[in-house]
Amino acid sequence: MNLKRVTTLAVLATLILSACAVQPPAQPAQPAQPEQPAQPAQPEQPAQPAQPAQPEQPAQPAKPFAGITINAITFSGPQIAEPMQRRGKEFSELTGATVNVVTVPFADLYQKILNDFATGTNSYDVVVFAPQWLVDYVEYLEDLTDRVNAAKDLQWEDIAPFFRDFSSTYNGRIYTIPLDGDFQMVYFRTDIAQQLGLKPPKTWEDYVAFAKAVSEAKLTTDDGKPIYGSCIAKKKDAQSYWMVASFAAAFLQSQGTGQGAFFDLETFKPLFGNNEAFARALTLYKETTQYGPPDEINLDVGDTRGLWTAGQCALTVDWGDIGTLAIEEGSKAKDKTGAVILPGSRQVLDRTTGKLVDCTPQLCPHAIDGVNHAPYAAFGGWSGAINKASKPEVKDAAFAYLSYMNQPAQSNVDVTIGKTGFNPYRVSQFENLDNWLKAGMSEQAAKDYLGAIKASLNSPNMVLDLRIPQNNYYQGIVLDGAIAKFLAGEQSLEDTMKEIEQGWEEKTNELGREAQLNAYRATLGVKR
Repeated sequence: MNLKRVTTLAVLATLILSACAVQPPAQPAQPAQPEQPAQPAQPEQPAQPAQPAQPEQPAQPAKPFAGITINAITFSGPQIAEPMQRRGKEFSELTGATVNVVTVPFADLYQKILNDFATGTNSYDVVVFAPQWLVDYVEYLEDLTDRVNAAKDLQWEDIAPFFRDFSSTYNGRIYTIPLDGDFQMVYFRTDIAQQLGLKPPKTWEDYVAFAKAVSEAKLTTDDGKPIYGSCIAKKKDAQSYWMVASFAAAFLQSQGTGQGAFFDLETFKPLFGNNEAFARALTLYKETTQYGPPDEINLDVGDTRGLWTAGQCALTVDWGDIGTLAIEEGSKAKDKTGAVILPGSRQVLDRTTGKLVDCTPQLCPHAIDGVNHAPYAAFGGWSGAINKASKPEVKDAAFAYLSYMNQPAQSNVDVTIGKTGFNPYRVSQFENLDNWLKAGMSEQAAKDYLGAIKASLNSPNMVLDLRIPQNNYYQGIVLDGAIAKFLAGEQSLEDTMKEIEQGWEEKTNELGREAQLNAYRATLGVKR
């Protein structure tokens, strides 16, 4: 029920109550009976006037969702959960709805949501998740297309086309509301680069050389803590498998977004497998561990971000969060944080031979100065969806809640706050520097930060995240598990590549190669 209808009904109810409350005029005194003197007209009890209190009490026109509870789920953060809870309280004050936000560890989120849907438990009305999982959830989600088209406050066309398409749309219908925009990029300490005469890395070999130079310089912070050459979150069962793909992408995809970086488009054979290009990427990835914190393989993104703001990292691979965390109060990296598009490679995979070969204009048509960049839209950006099994009035409230968080008045602020985990996804957020300057970024830092994201978003060789059925199994279980053993020294490079390829092939054969191939091809034509 919308606000206009509630107000209309309230006015009608008031009129009806008022009409019923008015008393008829006082009747004239009856003639006195001889035996009974005329009774006085009871001056102490005059005719009761209309009740004035009723018209002065509108029927709660400002609380359209009073009494409605929205149960939402996301990961335990505090990123993502923090703005959901904070904005939920504001939404409650405005509308009367109650918003309960349930959080679970990231490693459990995918299965927790899927189990709740598949078993018909339906504990959650709103789910906020990685958009690549949409393919496994879509049958349980409310189609939001008509609502979105009618919601002018969303300013839907201001959301960058990639996020409207990849993050929100499946088979031409809208199922999620974007709350975040995600690309991975490289951050570097500008002061350390100047001190050591280093340049921002253009290739992954440059990245390793930069990290090595810092490590060998044995730099320390003002309070005597070591500065590490590179800090990359590599913890198992967290989000580290996206960092692996960031390293591998430039070696595996060179012909443009439509070529894909995960599978061969003809055979659906894994490119994350036994070939020279993937081997080179994994070798460089593991080498960075030599120049990182002693326990790097047990660090998640929260840990590495803390090290960055403490001034203890010279390089890192991360989403947009570092840029905003670096300007928060107490950060030792403020005005010292540079950002660049993910490094690339001068050599790429020849898919016909499985060999690593030098870039040529034919193999790398989008190369810049001979370097093939393949910026990775890792994750894609947290997005909110609505359970189609929820009650109609709850769906109305849930859509209003997601819309409230997405609207520019709220999102333009939240994307500038590091602790939210929300990164820019609206066109206006990239074009207008005012919000970033108000948040504490210098003009140069804002231009570098937004420029790196825009360069990624506009790259003709941007790599799309994997969005096929059970993609979480391919990446979150097989890839993540094998890489953890590789980094820990528990198995060789060859065995690691073999384990990944075999694990992916087994799942493909289980689900059907042709079906998986068709699903993969369908995702590669995403609008940008």
